[in-house]
Amino acid sequence: MLQKTFEAPAKINLCLHVLGRLASGYHELAMAMQRVDLYDTISIRVGGEAGVRVLCSGVDLPEGDDNIAAKAARGLLDLTGIGVGVDIHIEKRIPVAAGLGGGSSDAATVLLGLNEMLGKKISMEKLLILGGELGADVPFFVFQQPAWATGIGTTLQPLPVLPEVAYLLINPGITVSTADVYRSLQLTKGGELANLPRFSVVTKADLCRALHNDLESVTLRQFPVIAAIKQRLLAEGALGALMSGSGSTVFGVFDDFEAAHRAGHVLAAEKDWLVFPVHPI
Repeated sequence: MLQKTFEAPAKINLCLHVLGRLASGYHELAMAMQRVDLYDTISIRVGGEAGVRVLCSGVDLPEGDDNIAAKAARGLLDLTGIGVGVDIHIEKRIPVAAGLGGGSSDAATVLLGLNEMLGKKISMEKLLILGGELGADVPFFVFQQPAWATGIGTTLQPLPVLPEVAYLLINPGITVSTADVYRSLQLTKGGELANLPRFSVVTKADLCRALHNDLESVTLRQFPVIAAIKQRLLAEGALGALMSGSGSTVFGVFDDFEAAHRAGHVLAAEKDWLVFPVHPI
């Protein structure tokens, strides 16, 4: 019996452009993505009775084939041809359905962690492909570095070194359906990746100018609190603010962690919001 514990980080979208809708039903995207040090904790135990079992503290997970962490483990075992029992325990800290990629990160962490525990039988290239079969954000977390993501989000290039900042994540406790947001999106762009401004970021001011999310206006219509959170972040010293993914989490860009922490203390005292000062990773 072998057991190890791994950390699954959240992500934020520094920019998210929707270029068009594909025949598959997916959307063509161009995104700058960065991980942050807000983590779910995942314990994996290998051995014992055959099969894959997943438990999650405090959260009702989909059972059977709908559980993305279980799918990740089964997919990896199928690729390796190793028939062992796998027990996964997830301690959630990343809010669910909040634009932070928590489920995708959990799945990617299971792929990376279980592969390590089994002696790295599967190459990084194959892990990225398997991740893409599980969900569009999973390869980004397998990639493990800031990335420019195109296609449906699974074509990844490393971003240049980003300016040193800290972020304050604010979640109003609202879950958002990504599928509903995309269904409500009115596409007005021509769909040309070449026509997009390059994500060329050197200074903190460059970073704030690049902040953009085509999904924000859609989610904001349903949840006006997102606009209120952006305003409060800016009033508390954020250099810029943006909704992450399809929401409902909003992040503020701060000069340093101390400034993000101070603003978080103020906002946590004002509202019943989830508040997370974080470092980029």
